[in-house]
Amino acid sequence: MEPRTPDHGPGRLPAGTEGRGAPQDLALNATPVDTGATPPVRPPPPPSGRPGSVPPKGPDPPGRGTTRPDPAAPECPAEGVRDATERAPGTATDRLRYLEAATRQIARGLDQDETLRELCRAAIPTFADAVLVHLRDPLPTGERQPAGPLVLRLHSIAQGPEDLVTTAPPGSGDFGQLTVTGRFAELLLAGRPAFGDAPETAPAVTGLLQPVASGPAAPPPGRRLIIAPLYGRRHLIGTVALLRGAERPAFTGDDLLVASQLATHTAFGVDKAVLHGHEASLADALQLTMLPSSLPETTGVRLASRYLPAAETSQVGGDWYDAIPLPGNRVALVVGDVMGHSMTSAAIMGQLRTTVQTLAGLDLPPEEVLHHLDEQAQRLGSEHMATCLYAIYDPISQRLLVADAGHLPPVLLHPDGSAEVLRIPPGAPIGVGGVPFESVEMPAPTGATLLLYTDGLVESRGRDVWTGVEVLCARLQATAAVVASPPLEMLCDTVLTILDHGARDDDVALLAARFDGFPPRNVAYWFLNPEPQTAGRARQLTRRALHRWGLDPLLDTTELLVSEVVTNAVRYASRPIALRLLRTDVLRCEVGDDSPQVPRMRRAQAGDEGGRGLFLVDRLADRWGATRLSTGKVVWFEQPIPEEYRPMDRKDSTDARDPKDGDAA
Repeated sequence: MEPRTPDHGPGRLPAGTEGRGAPQDLALNATPVDTGATPPVRPPPPPSGRPGSVPPKGPDPPGRGTTRPDPAAPECPAEGVRDATERAPGTATDRLRYLEAATRQIARGLDQDETLRELCRAAIPTFADAVLVHLRDPLPTGERQPAGPLVLRLHSIAQGPEDLVTTAPPGSGDFGQLTVTGRFAELLLAGRPAFGDAPETAPAVTGLLQPVASGPAAPPPGRRLIIAPLYGRRHLIGTVALLRGAERPAFTGDDLLVASQLATHTAFGVDKAVLHGHEASLADALQLTMLPSSLPETTGVRLASRYLPAAETSQVGGDWYDAIPLPGNRVALVVGDVMGHSMTSAAIMGQLRTTVQTLAGLDLPPEEVLHHLDEQAQRLGSEHMATCLYAIYDPISQRLLVADAGHLPPVLLHPDGSAEVLRIPPGAPIGVGGVPFESVEMPAPTGATLLLYTDGLVESRGRDVWTGVEVLCARLQATAAVVASPPLEMLCDTVLTILDHGARDDDVALLAARFDGFPPRNVAYWFLNPEPQTAGRARQLTRRALHRWGLDPLLDTTELLVSEVVTNAVRYASRPIALRLLRTDVLRCEVGDDSPQVPRMRRAQAGDEGGRGLFLVDRLADRWGATRLSTGKVVWFEQPIPEEYRPMDRKDSTDARDPKDGDAA
């Protein structure tokens, strides 16, 4: 081929110094894209790759051409990457020095793409003029051998001493894809590098080099090409093609060993990155499955939440939140944080969250929930500690009951737009053991918003916790000043703007609850002594309340169901029975007594005198259930209210609760 002046534009290999021009048959079909990485400063390459060549003493002065090295100048020892790139690895000593520096450079890669970029930078221009990396599609993971044909897909291309590394050209599609079969596949699976003119590699050379071929059918470069398999710890993960230009000496047999070492260290780095990414994705999926997929829709409170994983770590944390419906339209609001960032932290978080849900089902007070949670954490191991805040909101009494185990205090945004950090006695973290917890009861005004959060929201490397809490309060007040009673979703998004993304290294869990309350006009409740005539008294009170609410179509069914449930409570109760009716989109009836025995439905035999009450409830009610409490149990059922009979927004001055209707406790 007649020599031509090399083109330095995109798509060509730039020329080196003193006649080391790039091969004219290596042209990219796409303009390289700058990856944003700052290329290291490299000295001018040696005049040739022949063994025994002497590197220049230093860079040429500006504006002058390349000078030939002084034959009498002593050879300087190579140190690090800079010295290794000042000479082509011609002698055995040069190769060892080069490999030492190159493998250190490859090992600096933290992920798959960075590892491959470091390979290209280590190989060019010292060892090769161009590098093509093909990865297996899909990349194998795990122990099992991949099934199906061996498919290689172009991943990246590097050319020239300027370290121009680019991914596969956009839209290349099948252009950079190659299905490998026959002897070439056997060669790769055996982990052996080969020259481009080897009988096993020759049929696949055209497909591998198609992205850099200047013509539709460029001739194979022979021994100016080495194809080395990227063989990881268990599987073949791809290939690396190393090319030299026409004016540079061809590869030798010793260069096969150098290429094999470069490929091996690169493959281990890629394999580790793929495995780490696979484990990180599993950990992320594990943690997300442990968080609530959706928040409950309960009358009297609206909920919204946010969760953000740590910004600068691939390891998951132990932050969590939860909202658990309780009997009587109450709701438990929970937020917690397991110390540490690891799979273990996520697993411990899942166990603690499950424990909290179980304890909440027993309707224990907050301090009791934290006490039992602390015992469970100690059983899991003394090294596992967590913080937790547990609150119960009652929309009927409009009260809030809160207990804290070493967690940050919640913030209450009042209806007038002021933000208040609630004063909660701080208990010891979960897992310490032997420390009592204390609950605090406080008003929860209608229209107020309670925010529970983890320390990742307010703390960063450049901001302490309490400064972050002050910033949070200021942001809430500023938002409320612009939009009165801001929507919860907008409020959560606004709160997240206080994050210091550049210095954040912890998870963020946020739970917001807007207190709507429960109108007293939609509640009727009584206390009834456990006497034989109590069932009839309960039917009279129920009829009076439903008539006042305009729910006459539900009278017969509701009276029958109330009579059956109250009769069952009278049978076991030793103290007054609580009967409560709640009117929302459904009519809910709750009957509570002090007996811990929860009724179970059974099919009565022909001669049995009882056992049919719950069967009727199951048949006639839309939903029903029984909840064991710390002081007894509650049996409840619900009936749908037709649309035309549902409560309106108008104010009703009549309270459904008539004091003379209740019997003395």
